[in-house]
Amino acid sequence: MKKYYSNGKLLLTGEYFVLDGAKSLAVPTTCGQNLTVESIQEPQLIWNSFTNTGECWLEAIFELPKLRLTSATYDAKEDGGKGNLAENLFEILLQIRKLNPSFLNSGQGFLVKTKLTFPKNWGLGTSSTLINNLANWANVNPYQLLENTFGGSGYDIACAQNNSPIFYTRNGTNPTVEKVNFNPSFKDQLYFVYLNKKQNSREGIQRFKSLKGNLTSEIEQVTQLTNAFVTCNNIIDFEKLMAEHELLVSKTIQLKTVQELYFSDYFGQTKSLGAWGGDFILATGNDNTANYFKQKGFETVIPYQDLIL
Repeated sequence: MKKYYSNGKLLLTGEYFVLDGAKSLAVPTTCGQNLTVESIQEPQLIWNSFTNTGECWLEAIFELPKLRLTSATYDAKEDGGKGNLAENLFEILLQIRKLNPSFLNSGQGFLVKTKLTFPKNWGLGTSSTLINNLANWANVNPYQLLENTFGGSGYDIACAQNNSPIFYTRNGTNPTVEKVNFNPSFKDQLYFVYLNKKQNSREGIQRFKSLKGNLTSEIEQVTQLTNAFVTCNNIIDFEKLMAEHELLVSKTIQLKTVQELYFSDYFGQTKSLGAWGGDFILATGNDNTANYFKQKGFETVIPYQDLIL
């Protein structure tokens, strides 16, 4: 049996701008996704995907070596009734075979199981951890596989592969990834808050692309902010950097900041992460932070050190 594991991800700086080459700060999470591969005699790929609580949310069987999808069931409740989950997986497997023609092409069968270690709706990298695990199994470039399937900047692939914070700069399928010592002395004053809805990052990316114009100046500003995030040594200056980053993105994509929309009375500073409008935000705070957000209806409030490697 072969076993693979990839870390989840969060992007602390550079959301949207990372697509255009801004230097960004990304952090791998303590949770991710496992993939196990077991050989079987039948010429089939039998696939099972499990949530962090052990529920199977996708079952699919592919005939090998033709790689033909023969049956599929999925958890409609878990995925909003979308019936294209197996087809998405099929497309990933086809793209892998284009990169490595020998993949699943010998008549050998396999039983594959995936298991998340975080709630699927948190947006911590269900797709990117899968892509990285499959790329490792098939011995193909995960950045190329991502480009051929879901698209995006690739920072999530870099997080899947690294166990410490990183600087990430996009460069096609050969990005610059630099491990960085981001371990703020005030991390006990940092929290992640889940906004109760999984954001479709592709929609956010499309909005960004339609509004961005020439971003040479903004990309430089984001790169400078990224460097400043890492060297900052006190919470007051860190909050100023968070606010400056929020205003820059807000101006570019013409949307209000999360603080303006929901938390104008909050005693700390909040910052959106990744695609605005969903998933997690970063918040500075104290022992009263969890109570504040829970009173607003946001039950998932996680201290920084509990979620970040």
